[in-house]
Amino acid sequence: MLTSITDGIMCCLTGKSANTVAPLENSEPGDGYEFVEVKPGRVLRVRHIVPDRRGCETSGEEDQKPGGGVVHCKRKITVYRNGQLVIENLGDVVRSEILHCQNGNTEASSTVEVELSDYNSSATEPKPSHGAEAPPPPAGERRRKRKPKRTVVIDCDRKISSCKGIHSDVALFFIHGVGGSLDIWGSQLDFFSRLGYGVIAPDLAGHGASTAPLIAAAYTFYALAEDMRAIFKRYARKRNILIGHSYGVSFCTFLAHEYPDQVHKVVMVNGGGPTALEPSLCSIFNLPTCVLHCLAPCLAWSFLKAGFARQGAKEKQLLKEGNAFNVSSFVLRAMMSGQYWPEGDEVYHAELTVPILLVHGMHDKFVPIEEDQRMAEILLIAFLKVIDEGSHMVMMECPETVNTLLHEFFLWEPDLPSEVPAAQDSQPSQDNK
Repeated sequence: MLTSITDGIMCCLTGKSANTVAPLENSEPGDGYEFVEVKPGRVLRVRHIVPDRRGCETSGEEDQKPGGGVVHCKRKITVYRNGQLVIENLGDVVRSEILHCQNGNTEASSTVEVELSDYNSSATEPKPSHGAEAPPPPAGERRRKRKPKRTVVIDCDRKISSCKGIHSDVALFFIHGVGGSLDIWGSQLDFFSRLGYGVIAPDLAGHGASTAPLIAAAYTFYALAEDMRAIFKRYARKRNILIGHSYGVSFCTFLAHEYPDQVHKVVMVNGGGPTALEPSLCSIFNLPTCVLHCLAPCLAWSFLKAGFARQGAKEKQLLKEGNAFNVSSFVLRAMMSGQYWPEGDEVYHAELTVPILLVHGMHDKFVPIEEDQRMAEILLIAFLKVIDEGSHMVMMECPETVNTLLHEFFLWEPDLPSEVPAAQDSQPSQDNK
């Protein structure tokens, strides 16, 4: 603590950063670690595990077997000038209650009507149920047809199939958030690589063993998103599954929107609501770098308390092994102030047709559960799973539970019977309401 304060005072006096902005961990190539130059002088550490398939003689046959179901994704997204968002689901919508590796059915077309302006306040207001009509306008209000500000129509067919470890055309991408590193995914990387999956996990710029540029512009959302685009294009296969945590979820959303034909499924771990990113003007991370350096021990303690459901020796060791919240004050400040992404709003998320699993730790103090519930409401095909024993770092606290959930989701595929009459097909959905 005294060293941090002394370094911070020297930083203020000299005008130089108290932190050495450089990779925090030296990794030698090998053991699945690679160093990829995404731009001149910008090098990211990547853990890339390629499974040994020499014993899998049937993998080629499995790749050729037809499987999965084709979901008709059709929805109309209308934004009105008063901030109202109306989503009409006109095609097949897979119910969000069916994840456990069971075949999913479809429910009837539905309408979701929400407010764009402030969903936190509107969350307490009654909302029309699926298929319900909107309430009538107040008496005296001028009756006229509302003109939408923006209308988006999605109409496509998406084939969703089971992704097994023996399938050579499947790749898993793990993307961490602010202050983390690829090491926070250690349990997941080991688990899925043993099952035969090819896994890819990068360190964001300034994190882990990646290089840390000395300019704040290197840590904007757009700069980091382009890094992830370069990694994705380098390692992508035919069917790719993106797994993101916290801020890393935004990059998964970006890639799923940019490459809808290549991204097969997405997992969002404590990612928050479907709102556009904008840095807070009243955040503690707006303080000078030297002041943040003085406060580093307090910030680390606060992260431990908010990021884990328990704060014992085990959690401290997990934090150390995962190299989490172990970045320089300069990088931390630049990352927080660079979270500007106005395009990533509710409509942007509503346009996604990829199946998405949302994993939420009940004790998360960074991301309220209402935000993930809002995300599940906006997305077309979404499964929300809450882990009671977990918090923000749920994949480190409850690795077995998270691994099981993820594996079930990877193997899941919808079963959409086409020969069943509509009258018979609609009856089960009414019973489940």
